[in-house]
Formats: sequence, C-alpha cells, structure tokens
Amino acid sequence: MSDILNKILAVKAEEVAAAKKHRSLQSLRAEVEGDTELRANLRGFEASLRKKIEAGQAGVIAEVKKASPSKGVLRADFRPADIAESYAKAGAACLSVLTDVNFFQGANEYLQQARAACDIPVLRKDFMVDMYQIYEARAMGADCILLIVAALDHGLMAEMEACAHELGMDVLIESHDGDELTAALKLKSRLIGINNRNLRTFEVTLDNTLNLLSRIPQERMVITESGIMSPSDVQRMRENGVHAFLVGEAFMRAPDPGAELRKLFI
Repeated sequence: MSDILNKILAVKAEEVAAAKKHRSLQSLRAEVEGDTELRANLRGFEASLRKKIEAGQAGVIAEVKKASPSKGVLRADFRPADIAESYAKAGAACLSVLTDVNFFQGANEYLQQARAACDIPVLRKDFMVDMYQIYEARAMGADCILLIVAALDHGLMAEMEACAHELGMDVLIESHDGDELTAALKLKSRLIGINNRNLRTFEVTLDNTLNLLSRIPQERMVITESGIMSPSDVQRMRENGVHAFLVGEAFMRAPDPGAELRKLFI
C-alpha cells in the first residue's frame, strides 16, 4: 500500500469516528432502511452502463472532481450541478462524484447537487473504510459505491458489498494489479474497475488494463480508470473489448467538460 493511500485511510478513519459521534450508525441505518422514497429513487448504475454498451456506444462514467493529491486543483471554477448537467447532455452513462474533503476537495453536498441537476446514476467516489459510509452514501442519494481492494481486507469488503446490494446500490470494485484483481473476482459485483495509475509511483499506463483483461470472466464488466486522454486511447480500449470508462482529469481541465466528453468519445 502506498504512503499516500495509508495517509488517506488514516484520516478517513478519523472522519468516520467523528461522524459517528455526531450521528450514530443505528440512527443513520434506521433512516435509510425506513425511507421507501429513497429506495424508489435509485437510478440503476450498472444498468445505465449496459444500456449504452448494448447500443454500441461507450459507457462513460464522467467524474466531477475539483482536485487530486497528485495534480492539485484541476478546476478552480468548480460548479458540480453545471458540470453534471453538461455531462448528461453530452451522453454520459453515469457520474462519479468525489466526496473526500481533505485530499480531493470534495463534499457530500457536491454529490447531491450533481445528482439533482441530471437524471443519470451517480457513484460516490470516496475511500470506504467503515460500514457507516455505505449507509451515508445511500442517504445522500448515491446509486453506486466504490470499494478499493488495496484499502480493505476481504471480509470487510464482502460485508460492505452485501450491505450496498441490500440497499439497492451497485458496487464498483477497483483493483490495480493481478493480486488485487484475484480478490475483486471473489466478490459478487459485476463491475470490475482496473485503475491504470500505479499507487506507489502515480505513473499511468493503459497496459495495466489490457494486461489483466484475459483474467476477467465475460459476465463481468471491465471499467478502465485513469489515463484516458485522447480518442486513440478510447479506440485502443474498445478494439480490445473494453467499453466502459471512468474519466475525470481530461474533462475537468477542459473549458466545457461536456464538449470534451463528446470530443473524446467520437
């Protein structure tokens, strides 16, 4: 595990502990499980991706991200609702919204603002370390959560996945290498993310996804993450059978994120 990931997870554990003091898990869980309207409003994250792909298009998860630890501020003029609306009009299948405050300058409110501005499903992009965050994600309106294999032991990951599925959310399992992929495939989720960024060096290579493809069963959906910067990158992936993409930086640095999405996925 990288030093930066260790640091993020330590801070995240402190954040969750503070949140529990403000509101107990029991109280949060009771609200989420008792809110029938909340469940009725689920938008179907995986289904939205599959619909695009079955229509012969790329399934794009467009990211709403102000900053990152490795690149700093990506977009100073950051308006989540406007960005989300722009993505939806440009044909994104889903959104990914960063809610981590300390390292990515995100916020729970950004997810709520983005989701309210469009009708496509939303992934809560954060570092999940505790069951509390699963209920928190559903309470704020998330349709999908991210579980990072490098950050969790298998038992907790399986418990989190089961909880998310019980609440009607989809789960994206993220791995960075072969060992992590082996762990990801032991879970039930059909959404398998391959991050092309090396957590130790922060170097990015699309070969990371391509080298692991042969190990992933057909019934799983491969989502390539990080490093998709040009139409040729997209073409290379699609020629190899990868049709789902999570893209953030390329869009966030562009004057018009939606226009950049159209340009990238011609």
